[in-house]
Amino acid sequence: MPPLTLTDDLAYAVSLPAPPRRVVSLVPSITEALATTCAERLVGATDWCTHPSDLAVQRVRGTKNPDRAAIAALRPDLVVANKEENRELDVRRLRADGIPVWVTDIETVPEALDSLERLFVEALEVGTPDWLVAARDEWGGPVPEPVVDVAVAIWRDPWMAVGRDTFTGDLVSRLGWRNVLSDASERYPHVEVADLDRDGLVVLLPDEPYVFTAADGPEAFARARTALVSGRLLTWYGPSLVGARAVLTDAMGP
Repeated sequence: MPPLTLTDDLAYAVSLPAPPRRVVSLVPSITEALATTCAERLVGATDWCTHPSDLAVQRVRGTKNPDRAAIAALRPDLVVANKEENRELDVRRLRADGIPVWVTDIETVPEALDSLERLFVEALEVGTPDWLVAARDEWGGPVPEPVVDVAVAIWRDPWMAVGRDTFTGDLVSRLGWRNVLSDASERYPHVEVADLDRDGLVVLLPDEPYVFTAADGPEAFARARTALVSGRLLTWYGPSLVGARAVLTDAMGP
């Protein structure tokens, strides 16, 4: 049977002699999706792949500095990467080593679900997972009119926040929240606390990538309201989307 040639999200041709049986994931959210859907195929993941909590696969270092020798030793049929989370240099080097790499490119919730469905249906040939169907039901439909202004902090010292063209920005818009930095010139701009500390704005403080806590973050704002939220529910795409709407809405408060 001739190899099946598919194109990933960046239109790169990926040749697969058969549906991959040994997969390494360099993307935490996709690791969770693979472990939930076809755990027997997942043989490697990064140190940052924290879900599911009982994940027992070979670790291959980080998303920005994967251990290529460790990956090669796992004899993967496919490595899954993401345009934003992983370096193009590492993808090129893995391909030069003869390892097929599937790169995702995700900036909205619909793009995330479409991308993952292609991965599972076309590349892995395992069909559409039930959680993906449930996520479409939960997050589908038109984007509502915003009812509250928010800013999504991702770091402090220096302070940074979610700007334009991001998955997180699209997700909060689907909750009826307007990201006040959606027109920023950068996707993750540096910001001044004084520019966000104003009446009528809610500053969302997630627990990743920076770990904001009740004692680290809210004290910086005197006028803006703050809300501690799950970073995973704001930034991961996959099974974490199921039920995330209610949890995030509750975290926002009245």
